[in-house]
Amino acid sequence: MTAAVYARLRVADPGRWRAVARAWRRWAALAGRLADQLTTDLRRLGAAWSGAAATAALSRVTALRRVLVLFRVLCWQADQAASEFAAALDRAKQLLARALSAAHRHGLTIDDEGNVRVSAVPGAGADHHRAAAGTTPGGIAEVARDLHAAVAIAARADDTAADRLERIGVAALARAAPPGPERPGCTASPAAVRRWWDALAPGERQWLLATEPAWLAPLDGIPAADRDAANRLLLDDRRAEIDRALATATSDERRRLLGLRDGLDRLTDRLDDDAGSRAYLLRLDLREEGRVVMALGDPDRADNVVTHVPGMTAELASFGGELGRAERVAVRATELSPAADTSAVLWLDYDAPDFVDEAAGSRRAEAGAPGLRRFQDGLRATAEGTPARQTVIGHSYGSLVVGKAAAGSGLTADSVVFVGSPGVGVDSARDLAVPPDRVWSTTSRNDIIQYATPAPGAFARDLVVAGVVPGAGPLIAFGTPENDLWFGHNPSDPAFGAHTFPSSPDAGHLGYWDRGSPSLDTLAAITLGTAR
Repeated sequence: MTAAVYARLRVADPGRWRAVARAWRRWAALAGRLADQLTTDLRRLGAAWSGAAATAALSRVTALRRVLVLFRVLCWQADQAASEFAAALDRAKQLLARALSAAHRHGLTIDDEGNVRVSAVPGAGADHHRAAAGTTPGGIAEVARDLHAAVAIAARADDTAADRLERIGVAALARAAPPGPERPGCTASPAAVRRWWDALAPGERQWLLATEPAWLAPLDGIPAADRDAANRLLLDDRRAEIDRALATATSDERRRLLGLRDGLDRLTDRLDDDAGSRAYLLRLDLREEGRVVMALGDPDRADNVVTHVPGMTAELASFGGELGRAERVAVRATELSPAADTSAVLWLDYDAPDFVDEAAGSRRAEAGAPGLRRFQDGLRATAEGTPARQTVIGHSYGSLVVGKAAAGSGLTADSVVFVGSPGVGVDSARDLAVPPDRVWSTTSRNDIIQYATPAPGAFARDLVVAGVVPGAGPLIAFGTPENDLWFGHNPSDPAFGAHTFPSSPDAGHLGYWDRGSPSLDTLAAITLGTAR
């Protein structure tokens, strides 16, 4: 054990590093306002002045604006490094607190150099110390294990943060220059995109981030940290786009735009919030009711990544609730295993149904499945070091999206989980391109989904039973869950072949993520790969 690392960890304050990250975000915001002002000045200059001098002046102002944009990118990169360092310190200090608690429980102490010792009792003789030592071999091992893990996390985080900050310094000194004309085609795999990105010089990457963020922002295969910077650069443009459209919009279109504007404001607030894990904006699309992909914690550097695919009525305006569900799985996983870094992703990159008639068809799930497959492929392609364990959770209609993605050519995931499902498009776990022992499902006893989505044949049979059996017929027919559902056999029926796990009987359709619920604990364990 490194005594110096232990000594620093004891007094380390993750909050100070979050404050550093927050300061870098503020510098990025200030540079953004200056860049916007220069953009306005450029337009005025171009409209009022012409000639050789005007051309030279426009060129200089354009270059200055590009420097400001590059400065914003560097600020966000420093923010990312500081935020991830703070998160790692949090996990290390959780382990340290656990080690100290276990030491107290077993009559042990941890000295100033991080060594585990049997507590000395004033006036006690050698016999006492021998007896104490003989009764705590398991305790010593428990304390030492958590202590060594805490120090290892802190040391690794320190090295990683130093390396990232050094790279930022190198990038700041590098001359931003346009790369060659080669670009990955629209059909290029995420792995091919990553290879192309890695082959660019630092100055070429910075140039593309500053000048072509709209092209880079949605590309699976670009590292999460860089996609986050590109998408953040576009936020002001997206807001201005909505405001321009609102000026002439009426009726339903105006309501849609106002919902998008509200969602964009809430999204911006979450990006600026440092109360939880650092947010990475991986995709933003203003089509329909808005689409967003956001990670909490850098998925490229995590040990585990859990991707949450929401269901009916999910949209940009209400993304916070869905993001919160994904976050609770990651938080619980970290509580269970602080040694593992877990990132949570909200994947809302499909047009989720708004009404029952839209949810009655599989078209939207089929349209969304290829994007989910590509996104998961991208997570594997951009992983730093050992790829993360990837878990995909589909809730409600989102389980059908996951089912469609996991069928056919398959889905890059170590486990898939169906929660409160109306069916996943197949009748057996064996019909998915994921090993059945990696397929999980749960449905609460009082979740309306299993009563409201019977297959047409099952509904017809229930009508017959309700009419044939006097008195109790309707209760018998409609008072028990269906296993023959609208989109296939109920994955929570053991006959489907998935691992089924319990949820609170009164969870309804949204209570699966409630703190203290058995389903949340199992979702966290699946994410960690420890569920049985």
